Amino acid sequence: MNTHETYMQRCIQIAKNGLGSTAPNPMVGCVIVCDDTIIGEGFTSAYGGHHAEVNAIHSVKNKALLKQATLYVTLEPCSHFGKTPPCSDLIIKHQIPNIVIGCIDDNPEVSGKGIAKLKASGCKVKVGVLENECKTHHKRFFTFHNKKRPYIILKWAETSDGFLAPKIKDKKVPVWITNVYSRQLVHKWRAEEHAILVGTNTVLEDNPSLTVRDWTGNNPIRLVIDRNNILSKDHAVFNSESQTFIISENEVNFKNPLAQEVCSFLHSKAINSVIIEGGAQTLQTFINENLWDEARVFTGTSVFKTGIKAPKFSGKIVSEESIIDDTLKYYQNT
Repeated sequence: MNTHETYMQRCIQIAKNGLGSTAPNPMVGCVIVCDDTIIGEGFTSAYGGHHAEVNAIHSVKNKALLKQATLYVTLEPCSHFGKTPPCSDLIIKHQIPNIVIGCIDDNPEVSGKGIAKLKASGCKVKVGVLENECKTHHKRFFTFHNKKRPYIILKWAETSDGFLAPKIKDKKVPVWITNVYSRQLVHKWRAEEHAILVGTNTVLEDNPSLTVRDWTGNNPIRLVIDRNNILSKDHAVFNSESQTFIISENEVNFKNPLAQEVCSFLHSKAINSVIIEGGAQTLQTFINENLWDEARVFTGTSVFKTGIKAPKFSGKIVSEESIIDDTLKYYQNT
């Protein structure tokens, strides 16, 4: 790994501090180097706050060093006014001579304009350092802008004999298949994504809160597919802990492919990532329409013998791990 790649890897590393708080903005990382020494670092603040480049520049104690520094950033600096002024203007103001960029911003409001502005001001700009790694890091942002839909993560837990739930339950609460450590990991995932989605039956059968309780982080926006608006406001998804959108016939056309309709609705709401936690029908709908990016599947030690079968799908296993007695497999949609 050469010098540029080393510093860009650091940009990716610190950018992850913004996971779960920057949406719909990308979680960018920025490092400023002078004489082979890092003199400033920053990552994207929570939505509405400063961008990574601004935070990095502000962190530099001796601003005079900026005139001989190199600024590394995972994503092309913005060139337009949004919630905050353009980052490219601030870079130019401080006369930072060298800019190294991981990947170009596909947002039509930027898309090369930031680079052009920097070059026009006399900056020396290098683009494409660890480009694939930066694009993977910004997968939610790029999926939203290029595919006009959120980045979609499927998640479920199944028994060792392939069931999601028993057909008959004594109480309207979840039947736990996995251990407490796996459940804590799921809460961490919830804190990392913009929204969480379930179907009507999951709310009726489990009465979930769909919030972050076993982890520290923001609650995701809650989304419930409820075609005929049959759910009562007494259900936990309607509590005040997070915003909830009901996706009914008022929002989407159920005569069309449903997953595509839902994706279009979520894009209109500027939701750039969603974790789908059930139930079986909702998960299978997105699988059948091939509208998913990754799947995270737990297998516990329980045996139901009968019940609601786990979804059927095909994907590439990218990793597998054990969480005590649970098995967790990560899949990518190929």
